[in-house]
Amino acid sequence: MRIEYDIKLGFKDVMIRPKRSTLKSRSEVSLEREFKFLHSPLTWSGIPIISANMDTVGTFEMAKALSEKKVFTAIHKHYSIEDWNSFLESAPESIEDYIAVSTGTSENDTEKLTRIFELHPHLKFICIDVANGYSEHFTAFVRNTRHLFPDKVIIAGNVVTGEMVEELLISGADIIKVGIGPGSVCTTRVKTGVGYPQLSAIIECADAAHGLGGQIISDGGCTTPGDIAKAFGAGADFVMLGGMLAGHDESGGKIVKKNGKVFKQFYGMSSATAMEKHVGGVVEYRASEGKTVEVPYKGPVETTLQDILGGLRSTCTYVGASRLKELTKRTTFIRVNEQENRVYNS
Repeated sequence: MRIEYDIKLGFKDVMIRPKRSTLKSRSEVSLEREFKFLHSPLTWSGIPIISANMDTVGTFEMAKALSEKKVFTAIHKHYSIEDWNSFLESAPESIEDYIAVSTGTSENDTEKLTRIFELHPHLKFICIDVANGYSEHFTAFVRNTRHLFPDKVIIAGNVVTGEMVEELLISGADIIKVGIGPGSVCTTRVKTGVGYPQLSAIIECADAAHGLGGQIISDGGCTTPGDIAKAFGAGADFVMLGGMLAGHDESGGKIVKKNGKVFKQFYGMSSATAMEKHVGGVVEYRASEGKTVEVPYKGPVETTLQDILGGLRSTCTYVGASRLKELTKRTTFIRVNEQENRVYNS
């Protein structure tokens, strides 16, 4: 046993200090970024916000809506090959730049992934997703997937420490998902005691990734546009959203009506709800590490997306960043004291 005494911070523990700016308007800010990757020869450009690979937000409908704004969707792994065929028949060709095929790490997952790419070789992104990215099995799966798909962009996670980011990048991943437990419907920290404050995880993992030429995704913990700005300011290349994109027309989840108001279900992918839906229930050797909530119905996702992108542009004007790429260089975080934290988050 050992204790680390260094202070680790989450989004609520800091604010961004304003700086002099030459920008006259939010309209002068460009949110698009272009990336080259460590292993894949492909390049990507767009707005680096990602709808999470959860079956309530990583839907085909969400992908169609977000891709129109050059925003990315990690499609959840529970769609069948037939579902993919049907979707891609009617989707615009450009959507291939803004979607990832998500997968688990079983032999069946590899077979399914292989079949999807045989049928649709123009797809470019793979998202290998597990709750715990620290196992040797996971690293081996990443290595094998790189061997099978040498030209694809591989996203892998989740981890929260620099040394594991480096191992996964060396094993063949291009982009690492960072975050254990910060999501609004994740109960990993409560059930296991395991986790890492998200802002510090971003800072440490971005440093490790960028040293090798890789990228990271901040996955989880963003509840406001300001949190997204803090994630980018801390060094995240992409920011993945779940709860902020739940409750829309394009979101999955059952519609629930209560007292004349409309809600939509949103749940973690390790919740009892998700496991009952996809694998027949929680198996005897594990516990549910997610919860199910009801999110107020929000209408089309376009309105929420405009709010997110508008807030991000505003952050950039406050610190003088004309491009999103410049935000981390222009960011100075200030710690907020306990009293200020309560007021700020009330």
